[in-house]
Amino acid sequence: MLLIQSGALTFALFVLHLNLDAWLLGSVLAALLVLNLMTFTRLHSPLPVTDWELFSQVCADVVLYGCLLYQSGGATNPFIFILLIPLLITAATLPKGFTLLMALMVVTLYSILLRHFQPLIEPGDSHQHILLNLFDLHITGMWINFLFTVLLVIWFINRMQLSLDRQRQVLQQEREKQIQDQQLLSLATMAAGTAHELGTPLATMKVTLKEMALDHPDSPQLQEDIALLQEQVEQCSQRLRQLAHKVRDEQVSGPAVPLKTLLDGVIEEWGLMRPEVGYRLDVSISEESLVQDSTTLRQALLNLLNNAADACPDEIEIQLSDTDSGQAALLKIRDHGPGLPLEQADQLGKPFVTTKGRGLGIGLFLTTSTLARHQGEVRLYNHPEGGTLTEVCLPLLPPRQKDNVDA
Repeated sequence: MLLIQSGALTFALFVLHLNLDAWLLGSVLAALLVLNLMTFTRLHSPLPVTDWELFSQVCADVVLYGCLLYQSGGATNPFIFILLIPLLITAATLPKGFTLLMALMVVTLYSILLRHFQPLIEPGDSHQHILLNLFDLHITGMWINFLFTVLLVIWFINRMQLSLDRQRQVLQQEREKQIQDQQLLSLATMAAGTAHELGTPLATMKVTLKEMALDHPDSPQLQEDIALLQEQVEQCSQRLRQLAHKVRDEQVSGPAVPLKTLLDGVIEEWGLMRPEVGYRLDVSISEESLVQDSTTLRQALLNLLNNAADACPDEIEIQLSDTDSGQAALLKIRDHGPGLPLEQADQLGKPFVTTKGRGLGIGLFLTTSTLARHQGEVRLYNHPEGGTLTEVCLPLLPPRQKDNVDA
């Protein structure tokens, strides 16, 4: 707007030789420039812009536009419709009350400029041919102003539409995240309650098994079975104790570790849990590729490996590599199982949705939630040659954090 107004002023003074006060008009343009510089500085402040603050600035624009029009023909100026621009901005960005106030202000200012203004030419010089030339000039100016208004409306409304679309997408993502957090909270509450309730029957089983072992000392087979049961009960008790410790430890962010080292540790634990599994590991990532270590991340990767082993424990292919950008790592896990059922493909990753007859449907949901907290994602596909292909994209730590770790 400043460039267009300055150009129009220069054209009127040096080409049309109109009777204008260049100093007064220049001072108004300077005031507009100062206002825009203040706005530019204000937008870099962390404080939010309130409705009243935006409305006051649009009012300042209207007043300065009125000063320009007053000194350049008032309502006879073909660019009088410049007053509609602040009204458009107010209507598109502010509540209805501000729009009504701005409409009243614009109509009042236009009405004043119908009577009070500095004419472009003196009445004594209004010869017939000068009036005709001035009328032609006025019509041309109105055409230029109409074209400019159309372009401005298209540009501004399009920008507003893009901004609204982005806001809707952000709101949709936040809404989905809130629903997911609520589901996680429900699962956590259920897990905590179940863990608390399991403590009593496990303690009872420990006492009962101990008494059974004392009551039947002469039965080796029974003693062996009792020992196995005691071992299983102790493992359950230990897992319940670890649950509280892990939640407590996860309150503090874990250290940055090479992703290759983290994956090796997960696969080693997986091999101890599932010794019957056969796999092939292909790692083409450097030791400098670091991620934030956490128990939940390790458990998420372990869940994906267990899913592949449940589908088919033979010839599981595991590949770890960098992405093309070098800012993330890509982990691929392929099994040779039956693949994903098409009717459930869109529902995978949601709670209580499973492709296993004996599954609870929360493993993949927890994995997806954990990777989302690490700004990563997981995708599952049916491999063209059979089986399921699981892809995990996990962002790597930026170089600055790597340098801090090295230091």
